[in-house]
Amino acid sequence: MDPDRRGRLVVVGTGIRTVGQLTIEAIAWLKAADRVFHVVADPVAVELIDAWKGDRAVSLRRHYREGRPRREAYDAMIDEIADAVRDGEVVCAAFYGHPGVFGHPPHQVIELLRGEGHRAEMLPGISAEDCLFADLGVDPAEGCLSHEATNFVQFDHAAEPSIHLVLWQIGMLGDWTHRDARDVSHNLAVLVDKLSTWYPAEHPVTVYQATVHLDRSHRADVVPLAELPTVDVTAGCTLYVPPSTTRRADPRFDDRLVRHR
Repeated sequence: MDPDRRGRLVVVGTGIRTVGQLTIEAIAWLKAADRVFHVVADPVAVELIDAWKGDRAVSLRRHYREGRPRREAYDAMIDEIADAVRDGEVVCAAFYGHPGVFGHPPHQVIELLRGEGHRAEMLPGISAEDCLFADLGVDPAEGCLSHEATNFVQFDHAAEPSIHLVLWQIGMLGDWTHRDARDVSHNLAVLVDKLSTWYPAEHPVTVYQATVHLDRSHRADVVPLAELPTVDVTAGCTLYVPPSTTRRADPRFDDRLVRHR
């Protein structure tokens, strides 16, 4: 290693469907980097990265093992990326979706390397929620709450039934380890119990999953809230809960706003 050469990290997102969602800027860094580490879901992304980088492309998915705590796998990914930067390499780390959305390793490795004096940055990507807004026609301008499902159930979070609610990763509800298969029906029932605080049992909810394939449509299964535990879900499923009531202006503040015409 050249002692005068400083390593650098650029974290990019490959989107959910690589074709059309991988940005020109991300492509430029994937090609220019000395080494590329990746955790991507779309096989097209893997093929592209391998074609561009050959043996300089390294998949980090091997750190996921059946029953292994996720945090342990994340720490191994962080160590591998950081060691390459410390060796003076320009590293590009690619993660599916938006790398900063539910992305523990990207945030942590950037913080770690910056603390050591290295250049480290993140470029945005298209997340599952971005796809949901497009596919389901949801405009967050009307108000939208977004939570990771386990976090929402576990902690004292409240829904607001007059605005949109998005709950990520319902297929991994309560799962702190890597599993190739999981039955979350019990935990979905717990989620339904909590949501019933604000929504009636017959309120329609949508189990959504963006597609990674150009020739396939997204998944959007609409069911009454009470029936959610009976629906088959995967790790990539997101729950969309539409408003059940109308918004009301708050006169304490609405009357104080200056209406610019």
